[in-house]
Amino acid sequence: MKRNDIETISRRAFMRRGACAALGATGLLSTLANLRMLNAATSLQSELAGPGDYRALVCVFLYGGNDANNMLVPIDDTSYQAYALARGNLALEKDLFLPITPKTGDGRSYGLHPSMPELQALFQDGKLAILANVGTLVQPVTRQQYLSRSAKLPPQLFSHSDQAMQWQTSLPDQISRTGWGGRVADLMQALNENERLTMSISLAGSNQFQVGQHVSQYQMTENGGIAFEGMSGYNNDIAREAAFRGLVAAEKKNLFEFAYSDIANKTLETDEILRAALEANPDPAVEFPNTSLGRQLRVIARLIKAGPSLGFRRQIFFAATGGFDTHGNQLGAHANLLANLSGSLAAFHQATIEAGIEDSVTTFTASDFGRTMDTNGDGSDHGWGSHHLILGGAVKGGDIYGQYPDLLIGGPNDTNRGRWIPTTSVDEYSATLARWFGVAESDLSMVLPNLDRFGGSRVDFL
Repeated sequence: MKRNDIETISRRAFMRRGACAALGATGLLSTLANLRMLNAATSLQSELAGPGDYRALVCVFLYGGNDANNMLVPIDDTSYQAYALARGNLALEKDLFLPITPKTGDGRSYGLHPSMPELQALFQDGKLAILANVGTLVQPVTRQQYLSRSAKLPPQLFSHSDQAMQWQTSLPDQISRTGWGGRVADLMQALNENERLTMSISLAGSNQFQVGQHVSQYQMTENGGIAFEGMSGYNNDIAREAAFRGLVAAEKKNLFEFAYSDIANKTLETDEILRAALEANPDPAVEFPNTSLGRQLRVIARLIKAGPSLGFRRQIFFAATGGFDTHGNQLGAHANLLANLSGSLAAFHQATIEAGIEDSVTTFTASDFGRTMDTNGDGSDHGWGSHHLILGGAVKGGDIYGQYPDLLIGGPNDTNRGRWIPTTSVDEYSATLARWFGVAESDLSMVLPNLDRFGGSRVDFL
């Protein structure tokens, strides 16, 4: 039997085991959906291009709720006056904004926050796109429907934990065990030749976005692999590690011991493979900000460069940074947060150019929600719709997609206090990313079950 035949049988056996496990865990309907997903993945494997067809999605989550009302601002005289009136003491001076020229005009002029010169340059260079006023939705909602509660709304609408979860699952009207990135991974995993490593890697701890039924996330640190702890700094640290490995490798009779040993062995094996991959792909020449986000994205850049040599054609990464819950001291704190975001994203994009994989990597932001347009005195409070960034060589950049809201408090896009009702759903945002990643139109409902509630509209920033 040929080696390729053995690998094919191994993949098929793995998928059959996953389907059988799902039958016992979630019932017949869930299993049928799983089988459909696995069949779609098998068909996709034969339709796509050869091994060089590599793509990576990189989610950068801004925990706390980014105040995009100061990130992207209309700066023509009429619009700026509306902005300044609504923002009060949170308004920035007009001349401070970094002007951008969208390819598609709406009669307004726009500028980016003064802390984002790197992203201004990428926007003007056609590598960065902005999606305006996107957020969690169960269905399209008007202001009148919101006020009369005649349309279904996302539960716990202004709660950090609930909205972050809904962004990551794209299922606001139900409890979901999986995230939309995990469902994409379940569909696409069969394209990868590497069965020893997962295609989903997080540099920011556990997250719901990457949870799939079959594909699990692997968590790394911003410094790389997960090393042994409590075994260094001693004269016999090598002996301690050897003893631990011996205990893990020993025969187990208890089910709990067996499960723990299996997880530990896989973790050690994965760590060794990824450490070797990082050693073979040193830091990019570009300098990253010495921040948590900068370090996370630097490791991701090295892993992406190693991806094809490890047998990957599809990978999904998760990075995150916090501090965006700016109820107080907003102007200074937010400027620092956006400077970190701008510098980190720009360095990451430059690293993909250095590696020759610019067109194969798409980076996008997500966040709990936006923030109120009006001030609470020294900051802003929890909002709803917000603006988000999409970066990469395949992005149709230099343009603003979606609908920028009317900045009138009490106006057509407002619930109250400048909490903008989203005009684009997370589902529509995610669908564009999933299509680019290779998910067929006919299979999008497996990843985003609520997508058809939004009329099949497309946001073609890719």
